[in-house]
Amino acid sequence: MKVGIVGLGLMGGSMAKSIKARTSHTVYGIDLDQETMSLARLCGAIDGPLTGENLAQCDLVLVALRPQAAIDWVREKGAGIPKGAILVDFCGVKRVVVEALAPLAEEYGFSYIGGHPMAGRERGGFTASTEDLYVGASMILTPDQRTDMKLLETLRDFFFDVGFGKLTFSQPEEHDRIIAFTSQLAHIVSSAYVKSPEAQRRRGFSAGSFRDMTRVARLDEEMWTELFLDDADFLTKELGILIGHLEEYREALKARDGERLRSLLRDGREKKATAGGN
Repeated sequence: MKVGIVGLGLMGGSMAKSIKARTSHTVYGIDLDQETMSLARLCGAIDGPLTGENLAQCDLVLVALRPQAAIDWVREKGAGIPKGAILVDFCGVKRVVVEALAPLAEEYGFSYIGGHPMAGRERGGFTASTEDLYVGASMILTPDQRTDMKLLETLRDFFFDVGFGKLTFSQPEEHDRIIAFTSQLAHIVSSAYVKSPEAQRRRGFSAGSFRDMTRVARLDEEMWTELFLDDADFLTKELGILIGHLEEYREALKARDGERLRSLLRDGREKKATAGGN
């Protein structure tokens, strides 16, 4: 199979490396950064640059760009994607992307399904990409009424071959609602938490808890601003719920109410046990 990858940052670069490490597929890649292109060629992550000529030969096109950039690329290059090919985006939000790309796929005649690989690292870029980023991870797909079983079987086999441990099927709205809680809210909390003046004075006083809470504060503000705004309705709701819960803890502390505090902590522990580890 011939695979085209658009965007060779952390996600696209890791996908290219995973494909080359685990399959015999041919990989063509494209990135605006020429140093990234050179590195990808030198380390064998891609067999060559993705061009208009070999795009027309691709069986699978993976778009690993920010939402608006992904939409813009498909609008510009969609006519060159062959009928019978499958296009999957890797964007972290789905409603805005699916709404734009599904009609383009219908217009140009290729198959499209929204995707979101549930994997990542606190640092981005091709130099942070690894061939094992996706090992054991969940790949979210958002099929619709036009998606046939053969397409899903092709994608299932492909994603399992490159290391994913699970396929999760969702609708764009459900995806965005849940991801506002599981991913976006965590990034906002981490960003806000590390702004305390104590963060600069904590050396010698921090261990795993601090590392866990601050890990994702080292984010790409351009990308995350776009993701947050595309999901602002669900994310605002989750922020409101969190702020309400934090107020409960603060009020218990202000009142020196040990029983209330124990109850809040017990409730959190029990909910964590119910929610599981991942």
